[in-house]
Amino acid sequence: MHIHFIAIGGSAMHNLALALLEKGYTITGSDDAIFEPSKSRLQSKGLLPEALGWYPEKIHAQLDAIILGMHAKADNPELLKAQELGLKIYSYPEFLYEQSKFKTRVVIGGSHGKTTITSMILHVLQYNEMEVDYMVGAQLEGFDRMVHLTDTNDFIVLEGDEYLSSALDRRPKFHLYKPNIALLSGIAWDHINVFPTFENYVEQFRIFVDSIVKGGSITYNLEDVEVKNVVEATENPIRKFPYGVPEHRVEDGITYLETPDGEMPLEIFGTHNLSNLAGAKWICQQMGVDEADFYEAITTFKGAAKRLEKIAEGKNKIAYKDFAHAPSKVRATTKSVREQYPQRKLIACLELHTYSSLNPKFLLQYKGALDGADEAIVFYSPDALKIKGLPEVSAQQILEAFGREDIHVFTRAEDFQEYVIARNYDGAVLLLMSSGNYGNLDFDGLKSKFTS
Repeated sequence: MHIHFIAIGGSAMHNLALALLEKGYTITGSDDAIFEPSKSRLQSKGLLPEALGWYPEKIHAQLDAIILGMHAKADNPELLKAQELGLKIYSYPEFLYEQSKFKTRVVIGGSHGKTTITSMILHVLQYNEMEVDYMVGAQLEGFDRMVHLTDTNDFIVLEGDEYLSSALDRRPKFHLYKPNIALLSGIAWDHINVFPTFENYVEQFRIFVDSIVKGGSITYNLEDVEVKNVVEATENPIRKFPYGVPEHRVEDGITYLETPDGEMPLEIFGTHNLSNLAGAKWICQQMGVDEADFYEAITTFKGAAKRLEKIAEGKNKIAYKDFAHAPSKVRATTKSVREQYPQRKLIACLELHTYSSLNPKFLLQYKGALDGADEAIVFYSPDALKIKGLPEVSAQQILEAFGREDIHVFTRAEDFQEYVIARNYDGAVLLLMSSGNYGNLDFDGLKSKFTS
């Protein structure tokens, strides 16, 4: 088959392109901007477009299908040409379903934790030499790509994102997968540019649970009130497996998990990660992994990229980077680091980067999110507000929204970087949280503060 990707440079899109190339498909693509690591990875396989931009002449009747990325707009010249020719056009999740409709589909959904849980499951399966297809939203240690597709594997594990599928398909991605085995980790309002009310957002998860194949199963976080309400209210005839935070203890910066065979030390920490672990265990057991084999494997799991990732460590100081940006994620991550290092000073830095986090009304959702930190720093760029068409946000609004008058607020990347890199971190833990790049923060310069 010859598949053409409109917006091939995206994180998920280029991984799918590489997976299909390995499967034997002919792949072409276009994009108006391609950044690293997508650029190098596409180039190494001969898939990097010769020139950036959209070229309708690339679209012809011999193409078997088009895969349309979320980055492409409805008036994209290549898309218009494909529509004119009557070509089959798939969104990313729609195509994944086509590739997996005869497999057992395992879908991990939730406002937070889904990447980590999916990563845990794949780590355990790989450790136990179980071959599966997969799609996950982060690069994992020991895995070449974020997407793997075959014609032979019985299972496919899919991270179920609730964001929209494409410019033509406005359904959330996880509505399209029709899982046989599903997990729901948590519901906390996000993506307000798409889901303007909390009720509208919750409704997407009701639809997800109702989309589970009859006779299938839902593994769900019993400790999340919204999740509990959604799962227990469904009339879908499915099996329900609740989970919560397992028994554990923390000593000298190491978390020990209680298991039937005694305590086991973990590489990860935080009650939210332990809850994620409990959910992953239920899913792995439904896929045929024994409990003892799960525990043996999970003790070697170090986490998904950008999820509480240790980036530097010195004799009495340590730095972590986390993808947390939504209020519930910021709150959970800050709390976890506080609990893991109760004797150290916790310095938490948050970049407000997304449309939701920069919206003055949504900012109020961050109330108390940084309370676990001894020192709190918030950075945002006024330029980002202009690009997103949002009204200005003042430093005082930030203080009031978070409920802390002592937050250091920075609106210039240079000032933020100078402050962070000049700090003395002896006896401290630095926690950086963002889905952005902190105004192009010099990470090498920052890391040197912890290794010197």
